[in-house]
Amino acid sequence: MILDDFKLDGKVAIVTGAARGLGQAMAIGLAEAGADVAVVDILDTKDTQQLIEKLGRRCVSIKADLSSTDCVAQIVKTTAEELGSIDILVNNAGIIRRAPLLEFTEKDWDDVMNINLRALFFLSKAVGEVFVEQGKGGKIVNIASMLSFQGGILVPSYTASKSAVMGLTRLLANELAPHGVNVNAIAPGYMATDNTTPLRADVERNKAIITRIPAGRWGEPDDLKGVVVFLASEASAYMQGYTVAVDGGWLAR
Repeated sequence: MILDDFKLDGKVAIVTGAARGLGQAMAIGLAEAGADVAVVDILDTKDTQQLIEKLGRRCVSIKADLSSTDCVAQIVKTTAEELGSIDILVNNAGIIRRAPLLEFTEKDWDDVMNINLRALFFLSKAVGEVFVEQGKGGKIVNIASMLSFQGGILVPSYTASKSAVMGLTRLLANELAPHGVNVNAIAPGYMATDNTTPLRADVERNKAIITRIPAGRWGEPDDLKGVVVFLASEASAYMQGYTVAVDGGWLAR
């Protein structure tokens, strides 16, 4: 039955940036589909862990600063030891810095690129090594952005990093597909999260954004549950290197 292909019973997922917002919702969505989850964040993940455990799933919290790759080995080691294996990686952790181009600092560039791109690559590499060693395939889901497709304004490092995430998703798919690993990405639209608080607080900008979205509203974190479960499950077994926009129709305008 097709619905069985969406089940994640017996699977183990790692979700970065899982303390709140999109990462928390996706971690819970994976647990609702049957997965045990390692939740990774520099922030306190207690709330996420409790919500997952209420579903009857196992959850381990891993405190990690993804601005450095020093934590990568520990994330992989702790997940494998505490939950028994690794089957799914969701690279969600990310930050954004806003400033006009002519005022943008080197620190704002490096801080964003280190978390949004460098950590994503090296964690994917480490988990990819586990997938190959386990010999049973796996799933990597990267979180891209509408700015993987568009230029945007005031966010040069974010745009550069998310454009690179889409390209890197393709490369990872090309190299890992022979090992039975699927690598795809999700590009969320304008979502109601902490990152977009300044935009939603700006009355004129908020109105302009909603007016352009065919769905007529900001996205909610729960809007990503379905697509992340799909990409983490056997239902997407023949998808490779693709970035799925979940944007209420923004890119269709």
